[in-house]
Amino acid sequence: MTSGERELRRARAYLSRVAEPPAPALSELIIDAGPVRAARLVAAGQVSHWVAAETGARRADDRAEADLSAVAALGGRLVIPEDAEWPAEAFTCFATPTAQADDRWRAPVALWVRGGGRLDELSERGVAVVGARAATGYGEHVAAEFGYDLAEGGFTVVSGAAFGIDGAAHRGALAAEGRTVAVQACGLDRAYPAGHHRLLDRIAEDGAVVSEYPPGVWPARHRFLVRNRLIAAFATGTVVVEAGVRSGARRTAAAAAALGRVVMAVPGPVTSALSAGCHLLVRDEQALLVTRAAEVIEAVGRIGTDLATPLSIPRRCTDGLNPELLAVYEALPARAPRHPEQLVRDSGVPLHRVRSALPLLELQGLVGCGVSGWHRVQPDSAS
Repeated sequence: MTSGERELRRARAYLSRVAEPPAPALSELIIDAGPVRAARLVAAGQVSHWVAAETGARRADDRAEADLSAVAALGGRLVIPEDAEWPAEAFTCFATPTAQADDRWRAPVALWVRGGGRLDELSERGVAVVGARAATGYGEHVAAEFGYDLAEGGFTVVSGAAFGIDGAAHRGALAAEGRTVAVQACGLDRAYPAGHHRLLDRIAEDGAVVSEYPPGVWPARHRFLVRNRLIAAFATGTVVVEAGVRSGARRTAAAAAALGRVVMAVPGPVTSALSAGCHLLVRDEQALLVTRAAEVIEAVGRIGTDLATPLSIPRRCTDGLNPELLAVYEALPARAPRHPEQLVRDSGVPLHRVRSALPLLELQGLVGCGVSGWHRVQPDSAS
């Protein structure tokens, strides 16, 4: 690494700590001045009042070298936009007019990463699966099944490593020996939640644990809300499995929609408060209803190629009958035989048409004729 590259990386590390994301004014300064000069201007306090409002409290807190050493000690790295593995294609969503019109949707200054997967490769075919922490058994089952099937189909499963839906989706992907990405709302030295320490280690083996916060930063409620935009950006589409009317998962769905991603929702019991948010998304036409991973893949996959196999529809023995034949068939009681004259009134079909219909029904194995008259043939005994 050249001295210029080291200075660039150090500048990005400093800037990632000096302001709370998404820091729109700082982002504009970096675009205009470049990261190295922007870092110098911020440290010297020679910035506009908008940038000063975002960086003034921390501009003297230069821990770049310590942060880079800390992440290296964890087996991690700092990935910056100038690196080859930066998910540039995925993050073009932050440059759309819709995203640029809202200060909430800004690209990260840099990403702190632990794991063997390259970010550019992991984000090529990603699907976010998000939902409630206090999930039901139904929700966790669906999330795990989606995670497994998506990973088996070659997709990266992206989520936030929280209890409930997030954890179930990650585990489903790992069970399929697929790759998954966990986006954290704290420094990588903080395993959050602590109960998912081992899960995060497993994710990092072939996937990645990612954060825009430097080492030492504690999780906070506002950081989870800010983090959700990265979950949406890493994925081509976002699936909400269970969510209340007011929830972080719905915030992720809003971020996905603003960033031009496909938003999907899984239905649940109408009596469940944890499915109310999903139902509201579908009712307000903000999300596509999905019930299986194949439908998710069809929504985010290659047009005309990744099509979901149609669900098999059970056939009835009377499928294909015209209205007249169906009327005659249904006029026959399930067990008692009838003569043609008796079927005229119940079927509403003239006698000569009834006499023509019965042999046709017999040829299809639906009725039979005995000494007592015509009778239905049970479907399991029909030829």
